[in-house]
Amino acid sequence: MTLAWLWPWAAVALLVAAVALVVVIVAVSVRRHRHDEGLRVFSLDDDLETEHASKLFHQWRLLNRGAVALLTVALLLAVALSARPAQVDADSERASSRDIVLCLDVSGSALPYDRQVIGTYRDLVRSFEGERIGLSIFNSTSRTVFPLTDDYELVTAQLDEAERLLRGVQSQDDIEAMSDEDYQRISDWLDGTQNRTNATSLIGDGLVSCAAMLPGFAYGSAPQTDGERNRAASIVLATDNVVSGDPTYTLGEALDLTAAVGIGVDGLYSGPRESEDGAESSDMRTLVESHGGVFLTQSSGDSIDDLVRRIDERRSDEQDEQTRSALVDAPGWWTLALAIAAGAWLVVSWRLRR
Repeated sequence: MTLAWLWPWAAVALLVAAVALVVVIVAVSVRRHRHDEGLRVFSLDDDLETEHASKLFHQWRLLNRGAVALLTVALLLAVALSARPAQVDADSERASSRDIVLCLDVSGSALPYDRQVIGTYRDLVRSFEGERIGLSIFNSTSRTVFPLTDDYELVTAQLDEAERLLRGVQSQDDIEAMSDEDYQRISDWLDGTQNRTNATSLIGDGLVSCAAMLPGFAYGSAPQTDGERNRAASIVLATDNVVSGDPTYTLGEALDLTAAVGIGVDGLYSGPRESEDGAESSDMRTLVESHGGVFLTQSSGDSIDDLVRRIDERRSDEQDEQTRSALVDAPGWWTLALAIAAGAWLVVSWRLRR
């Protein structure tokens, strides 16, 4: 924390006023003293020659000087408070500064991995402080499960429900063992993601739909400048990059659009490990990394949970580096010191009057 002053001019003005008041008091005192010079003066020196009287007079002088010192300290503290002492607090701007969209491919081959991504973010949400998060799923078309929000109770409930539904589609055996009621629930959850015939897993179209959930992105609009974006924005794209059909946007074109408006896109390969060396994975890595994103697979031995956490940690670190500082009023210790000085002055003044 760094100390700063919001109203330094107020302190200067108050200090000038205090000095002027002292000058006036001194001038009046000097004038009165000159007026009294011609009058007969009685001395108490003889009366103060006794030990007891001398001790009391010495005590009175000490208390008087102490009262003046305490009053001076109180005045200086009041001057300091008038300047509004503040602290440079980076944490106040750190909160509520990041938007995250989970962009999940829900084609048949990617569904088992989506459950792990959703489960990890459900756990990460517990440590969020102001981040907004949204979820969009896509196949040939997209559906927004929930828009950007910092209502973590709603987010947790939605992610819990999604994780529970996807638990039943981890393998073909799970699907065959699914009850009619569970099958209907997963169908309802996926409703709206397969509205185009003869097409599945249109990655570029899905990414553009996810980007449209973020402020500042519009189809065909002029790119937004960095100065206009006051929140960091990122998309976690989980897909196996297996496209079937004729998309409106390729993955490369979609990444160009997101990069133009300052939206970061991180790629998580959600296909089987045996396909990680294939052309789809290689192409996705090249495109994501060339646009400044992170691309991760499970080939390093990490689980989906570990990969998602690595992406989130990197984005958090980048946001910390870009954090703006805020000046926050910090009168606490100054006010306490003023109260103590004023209280001590009142006690000493009361003692002097006795």
